[in-house]
Amino acid sequence: MGIGVLCGLLAGAFWGMVFIAPKLLPVFSPWELAIGRYLAYGLVACVAALPLLRRIARKLTRADCVALLRQAFTGNLLYYVLLAFGVQLAGVGPTSLIIGILPISVTIMGRRDHGAVPLSRLLWPLLVVAAGIACINIDLFGGGQSAHAVAAGAVARPVWQKLAGVGCATGALVCWTLYAVDNARYLQRNPHYSGNEWSALYGLSTGAVSAVLALVGWIIAGDTLSAADSGRDWQWFWMVNAAVALGASLIGNNLWNIASRRLPLTLSGQMIVFETLFALAYGFVFDQRWPRPLEIAAIVLLMIGVAWSVRLHATDKSA
Repeated sequence: MGIGVLCGLLAGAFWGMVFIAPKLLPVFSPWELAIGRYLAYGLVACVAALPLLRRIARKLTRADCVALLRQAFTGNLLYYVLLAFGVQLAGVGPTSLIIGILPISVTIMGRRDHGAVPLSRLLWPLLVVAAGIACINIDLFGGGQSAHAVAAGAVARPVWQKLAGVGCATGALVCWTLYAVDNARYLQRNPHYSGNEWSALYGLSTGAVSAVLALVGWIIAGDTLSAADSGRDWQWFWMVNAAVALGASLIGNNLWNIASRRLPLTLSGQMIVFETLFALAYGFVFDQRWPRPLEIAAIVLLMIGVAWSVRLHATDKSA
């Protein structure tokens, strides 16, 4: 359990990078960011999988391929497109903290799985996490975000843009909840795959789906993309995406697979909070500011909620 918690924490540290990529590449659309990231992930995974290919090929079944393609589309491509829209429309803080509801959604979905702690025991920790999410929404729509933007000389976001960003972040939340539950259950049902092997297969399937979508997109909108290329730094685009592919996708997913196998869903779901906390930390560094009072309250509440949940799992005999 201790190793699982540590791997979940480290996975969150790597995953927090994905919230900064849209800020580093503001002139690229969310679809371009998603396709670029996962094409790079496919290439990195291909190199990492070369020593394992013969061993993996002997295990691979049609059901595995279907599961990999399903998880690649839901947990990677669609999730990241919605996340990038959320960051561009509402900002890093609101998006990361809306997706921070994942501990609640994954816990509810996994409440009947083996080793799960009853929801009645987890009610108070989950309410603390929910209070943290409420704090950031009050900060977003109560004027804190706008005040910071004005102080920084930026244009404040209109309400419709904030709502659209929140909607996209909520869609990303749904996608990743479905992926997290599907992936954890599949790994527990198929212990013959190591976390490293499944991560490599996941990367290859994601790269294949991204290549197909990139080809379709080029055929449909190739002229439009070529006309929009002026002033866009493609070298920087591929550097950022390669870093995210290696850190957040390959290494982060491998760590998450280890955590998913060692922890019940009612606890592994809580580990996703570390993605939110690291994303906030990276966002504060990027914006060169300290967190506002409600953001501090949100961070503290999220940490208390997760620590409380870990404690309950550690003392529960069924877990």
